[in-house]
Amino acid sequence: MIERTIPSTGERLSVIGCGTWSVFDVGRDPAVREPLGHVLDVLFDAGGTVVDSSPMYGKAEGVAGDLLAARPAEPKPFIATKVWTRGKAAGIAQMERSFELLRTAVVDLMQIHNLLDWRTHLDTLREWKASGRVRYIGVTHYTSSGYDELEAVLRRETVDFVQLNYSLDEREAEQRLLPLALDCGIAVLVNRPLGGGGLIRSFAGRAVPKWAEEVDCTSWAQLCLKFVIAHPAVTCVIPASGKPEHMRDDVAAGRGRLPDAEMRARIASAR
Repeated sequence: MIERTIPSTGERLSVIGCGTWSVFDVGRDPAVREPLGHVLDVLFDAGGTVVDSSPMYGKAEGVAGDLLAARPAEPKPFIATKVWTRGKAAGIAQMERSFELLRTAVVDLMQIHNLLDWRTHLDTLREWKASGRVRYIGVTHYTSSGYDELEAVLRRETVDFVQLNYSLDEREAEQRLLPLALDCGIAVLVNRPLGGGGLIRSFAGRAVPKWAEEVDCTSWAQLCLKFVIAHPAVTCVIPASGKPEHMRDDVAAGRGRLPDAEMRARIASAR
């Protein structure tokens, strides 16, 4: 799988990961959890390592933690989660709970979800990074309505990662945030890389164009993901995949040739 460099350290990260919003928010029924275990199998077998969650996602952290704990020790997952509450004490308590649910002594990336009380939590995250409890720190948002504040934080504060929405039908991040991340040396995790679901549905019934072969794509989802991955600021995309066959399609976008500017324009015009 294609890899990108985390600017603050030089560590390499595979360009396809797994989001857990909604799809990992399930109960303890083994029959329901089994496909999610296979989703992770597909991801890791393909060379992906990033698994992203949040306390906002219901039971997702605990489900991801259980499934990751049942896997072999290698390859080691890159575990990302978030703090999503107000107040220093509440933030610490929530993050401690995330460590328990994810069954890990170290979280690779702890992010401030949707910038909620970010000034308070950023102080804690810096302390925890210095002590080795977290390896990287970041901030997130998932709608363009939060971009002004997100931009202000990125210009003012030092963080390793920013997570934001970016897809073929949500391209506002191209205007300021992606160039800013590139200039400031901030890694970018992309949520909603396939839009909110409507993007892929908009291609229903349409054959994948012959020219998709030029970038080693065999599906519309792969074309949409490669459009995002090809942006030089993007480090990793984290589609929320609940079915192994969907993850298998997604990870295929992390291999082969990437579209150049001309091809990205052709993909965009195909909508």
